[in-house]
Amino acid sequence: MQIRVADPKATYVTDLLDHHLRELQRVMADHAFALDASGLSAASVTFWTAWNDKTLVGFGALKELDCAHGELKSMRVAPAARGTGVGRAMLEHIIAEARGRGYTRLSLETGTAALHAPAISLYRSAGFAPCGAFADYSVSPHNQFFQLALRSVAPDL
Repeated sequence: MQIRVADPKATYVTDLLDHHLRELQRVMADHAFALDASGLSAASVTFWTAWNDKTLVGFGALKELDCAHGELKSMRVAPAARGTGVGRAMLEHIIAEARGRGYTRLSLETGTAALHAPAISLYRSAGFAPCGAFADYSVSPHNQFFQLALRSVAPDL
């Protein structure tokens, strides 16, 4: 599998991104905060695609909230590739990138519907723990928040 920086507006991303957005809108309504192609193209966002040979098998993004805090955005595995390790590989890639940028924490917002259970299990297995709302999010019955500490911050002396 290859993971590479990509353009979220590329035609090869459209079908999977549209599927992702439709599914989240269906179960989360106004509480679906996944970014569309324009949002994923923002200067503060890095977008990656995952490939198995010439087949797109997933995507994920990292949004910089500030110089020490990143947000995992819009991670999705293609339906045919679920259970093959694509999600874990993308998550590990994004965590490594966040560490490389010097972030002290990586946060994410996700849903509470049954379809989110596999992703939540993946996040927890990588060390993400529940946290309160961050950035501009607010708590609702449709979303939950997780955070991963990436490195210790030296105490002020």
